[in-house]
Amino acid sequence: MKIATFNINKRLENLLAWLRDARPDVACLQELKATDSEFPAVAIEKAGYGAVWRGQKSWNGVAILARAAEPVVTHTVLPGDKADTQSRYIEAAVNGVLIGTLYAPNGNPQPGPKFQYKLAWMERLLTHAAELYALDAPVVLAGDYNVVPTDADIYPTKSYKNNALVQREPRARFARLLDQGWIDAIRTLHPNAPMYTFWDYMRNRWQRDAGLRLDHLLLNPKAAKRLAKSGVDREVRGEENASDHAPAWIVLGDAPAARGKPARTAAKPAPRKSALAALRASPVARRPLLVIDGDSFAHRSYHALPKTILRCGRKQAGAILGFANLLLRLYREEQPRAVLVAWDTLEVPTYRHEKFPAYQSGREFDDALVEQLDALLEFVSACGFRNAKAPGFEADDFLAAAAAAEEKRGGTTLIASGDRDTFQLVSERTTILYPVRGKGMVRIDPTEVRARYGVDPAQVPDFIALRGDPADKLPGAPGVGATGAATLLERYGSLEAALKAGRFPTQVESLRLYRSIATMNRKAPLPILRNQKPTWRKAAALARDWDLKQLASRLDDLSANGER
Repeated sequence: MKIATFNINKRLENLLAWLRDARPDVACLQELKATDSEFPAVAIEKAGYGAVWRGQKSWNGVAILARAAEPVVTHTVLPGDKADTQSRYIEAAVNGVLIGTLYAPNGNPQPGPKFQYKLAWMERLLTHAAELYALDAPVVLAGDYNVVPTDADIYPTKSYKNNALVQREPRARFARLLDQGWIDAIRTLHPNAPMYTFWDYMRNRWQRDAGLRLDHLLLNPKAAKRLAKSGVDREVRGEENASDHAPAWIVLGDAPAARGKPARTAAKPAPRKSALAALRASPVARRPLLVIDGDSFAHRSYHALPKTILRCGRKQAGAILGFANLLLRLYREEQPRAVLVAWDTLEVPTYRHEKFPAYQSGREFDDALVEQLDALLEFVSACGFRNAKAPGFEADDFLAAAAAAEEKRGGTTLIASGDRDTFQLVSERTTILYPVRGKGMVRIDPTEVRARYGVDPAQVPDFIALRGDPADKLPGAPGVGATGAATLLERYGSLEAALKAGRFPTQVESLRLYRSIATMNRKAPLPILRNQKPTWRKAAALARDWDLKQLASRLDDLSANGER
């Protein structure tokens, strides 16, 4: 995961060129010099980045961009001074990492009120940083600190001796950050090199390499353990119309895989097909039905976001915010005619559990997650969308039933799910939106299913029965595996044909049972799915009742803009 900080100094074309070349997963920006309404959200989105920002005219404004993802905002101000209106801090979670982006005050001229504001602001940063440091999650504090930490971080000169950037007091506060335990990522991997990030426009300082190191990325222990690389993109400062800063960046290695969960193989982007394009251009297909596996994405959000994200009553809200963020992004990108969110019923067994008691055995869910799952049904309804949940059925069954019903009416369906078992639903009219780290939602069509598994979508339940599924505790046929299952289906066409040919004579009933369990029920009961008009204002009121102010503000904006 590549995370960069860049004081962009309101240079959009330079920013877009750098994003295209450097491809950071997260970009922390300072000096937007634009109000919220002037932020170039459309251009950023076209570049492949989701964004959150807090704008302001003059010298301020901060933003966090995430490639193929939407940052989940946790703070838009630095806590500690409600009277401070300067846009200098924003904080958000991206792919399991909490990122604070800051633009510390310059402090010049000093001494004076601006210098005192700088020191007071840094004291507030120290207080908030201490709270972030203690989180049981990776945290990165990145930005323009407007502090030269030591004399090794500035070219040999006396011209800055009275500048606020090098004074004893701000340097001491930066040192106190490090004393808390934060790791200076650039200095850790480059202890002796200058590593400048700023060259003033005056006196040919770029040409003379008369630079300063003002832009820093500080890591808490969870993030520091993953630190693999760090550096500065110096060459960006030398480009035409460049900012006086260059981007500084780090690379974090992958987090340890969650225990008990099978590793997922990244899907390849599916090729565009003229048949699909024609379907999407048809009158019915222009607005697809969007069906979301609610449990899949709520679980992902719960485990990816910090448990310190709270709502009223000090109840956890990470799963709510993460899921809401996904829902709004999918709705904006796909513009569906209607949305259905499918859910498991955790407290009631399904026919799968009754036929095969080992099915999904050993799964346990935190009370905080279960409580948020209940709240999410209320949120989906408040948005004007429909939920599907019934005793004896799983979310997968509703996905299958919805796709079958939409195909019957001649429409197209987009199914968002992180479960590869849903690949059995893929057809010329049904596409799976499958999350892949760093790529966002990858579209899975029949060609992609064949490329991944070597079987057609309709053969996926047979494939699962033969291969087995550790997550669901299906053992499969002994010694077969994925390659063997695909080879058998290529030869016989189906599991049933292979059994009739005499294969696996002692496992006939077991394999038929596994196939039955792996097959999604297309007859699950569905609510009526007429075309919907979102009720963003009602959802905003609910978010406000929960004290999720940033989510409420975003929903208010959707309502005010009349967005579908």
